[in-house]
Amino acid sequence: MSIDLLPAVPHKRGLLSDLPKSQIDRLTFIDFRLFFLGELRRPDLLERFSTAGAGATRDIAMYREIAPINCNFDSANKVYRPSKSFTPVFDHPVSRALTALSQGFGEVAAQRTAPLVRCDFPTPLSVPRVDVLATITRAIHRGVAVRLAYSSNTSGASERELVPFALVDNGLRWHARAYDRKSKSFRDFMLTRMSKTVLLEDSPAHSEEKPENDVQWSRIIELELMIHPHAERPDVIAKDYDMVDGVIKVRVRATNAGYLLRLWNVDCSPDHSTKGKEFTLCLRDPLVLHAAESALLAPGYVDLRPKVQTKT
Repeated sequence: MSIDLLPAVPHKRGLLSDLPKSQIDRLTFIDFRLFFLGELRRPDLLERFSTAGAGATRDIAMYREIAPINCNFDSANKVYRPSKSFTPVFDHPVSRALTALSQGFGEVAAQRTAPLVRCDFPTPLSVPRVDVLATITRAIHRGVAVRLAYSSNTSGASERELVPFALVDNGLRWHARAYDRKSKSFRDFMLTRMSKTVLLEDSPAHSEEKPENDVQWSRIIELELMIHPHAERPDVIAKDYDMVDGVIKVRVRATNAGYLLRLWNVDCSPDHSTKGKEFTLCLRDPLVLHAAESALLAPGYVDLRPKVQTKT
């Protein structure tokens, strides 16, 4: 009887607890190749991990012990293929899987290989200098300040002293969320506008400069996105976003809400009247954005709060 016809049996994941991380990494790779590429050859392990032949054989044997009916060996072609009863041993988040498939299975540039399947994706137009990026990430990791030159649309070039605590990808470019010691406030700073970055090793973040005091960063907003009333094929759009009852709920930080709504082309006008074929989604209740300083970036957003009159 073919192993494919046998009933599925639970994976023996308990065996993983006694294995070193390096071997778990190799077992994850085996699982990934079987799941997404439908095949695994011993040379795949040898090439990816520079391991000895005997080591690769032991890893494959261990994988088959953990998941006894996950794969079959095609002796004619010397390749392992997933069985019809295959279920992955490890969790493979979609975002990570797409990165591995398009850029290679590796954590750093030295390990990265060619794409695992033919892919095409847009070339980023806005890329920070690697030395700037490295200084900012060191500051974030160590919790210290950075002195740098910064070019702003409003104030031009100036010297700043920032305490960065997070990197943010807004879909078009990267910025750092940081405390600005000049304006004494938390703001977004584009990495491409930075130069002459110097790590201030003897200048740690003060208590008021830490992320827990950034109200906009800490505030989480739940966005309810609906199918736009002018959409031509609501059924297709519902399928695109795996909607439940025509709605998709997304939780985002107030700092990032406007960036993301613009990236997703979500109509945030009060009456969902923004026109254009790119607007297939709309925000059910634009009032939720009133707590977000980034709301002005959202397509069609109008601040309907009553203006506070000041005495003269």
